Amino acid sequence: MIRTIALREFKTLFLSPLAWTILAIIQFILAYLFLTQVETFIRVQPELATIENAPGLTDIVVTPLYSNAAIILMLVTPLLTMRLICEERRNKTLPLLLSAPVSNTQIILGKYLGIMGLFFIMTLLISLMPLSLLTGGTLDYGKCLANLLALFLLLSAFTSTGLYMSCIAGHPIIAALGAFGLLLLLWIMDLSTGIKDQHSELFEYLSLLKHFQMIQTGLIRSVDLIYFAIFILLFLILSIRNLDNERL
Repeated sequence: MIRTIALREFKTLFLSPLAWTILAIIQFILAYLFLTQVETFIRVQPELATIENAPGLTDIVVTPLYSNAAIILMLVTPLLTMRLICEERRNKTLPLLLSAPVSNTQIILGKYLGIMGLFFIMTLLISLMPLSLLTGGTLDYGKCLANLLALFLLLSAFTSTGLYMSCIAGHPIIAALGAFGLLLLLWIMDLSTGIKDQHSELFEYLSLLKHFQMIQTGLIRSVDLIYFAIFILLFLILSIRNLDNERL
């Protein structure tokens, strides 16, 4: 049943122009930023040749690409997740869905996997840009895969947050603003760690940015993977609990 709900949600996204428009706009913006970074690398390449252990093509072009993608998708994800449950409630179809012979867990996971299907395609399209560099250069494949993993985990966390906000909000716009506000707060959580005498291990651990950047470096630690796993599971469980209350 999870698969049926996920496929329905995935197909619904592409029945409207929203998904196609967002895909096109994101690709256009990231392509421009990507070409800008390539131009920067070409300009500084003579200077890099004189530096020992200088950063390569992957560090100067690929890593900034995924970093830019993370920031842009933090803005986009709430727009795609705001209607998952909230729209069902506004259209009076949520009671019908809750009365169907499916569990709340199946509903939440189905909708979550449906939207993640779109983000999976989006991630693959973004990854085609670094692969185009192989025609005239070499890449650090390990670091490229680490960046890909970091972005996908981050999108998974974004989606679970947006899904939960869609469960508790009464209007899609409120769900989108709430999701963006919460994600932005978690993104900048560790800014205080750079201030003297203001270091906070708790804020540093809660920061999405900190764990995302750590995986980007190619150092895949269990603490970062566990963080994303707990983060995603927490918001999925909260979403399921919210549907439990509505069904009761």
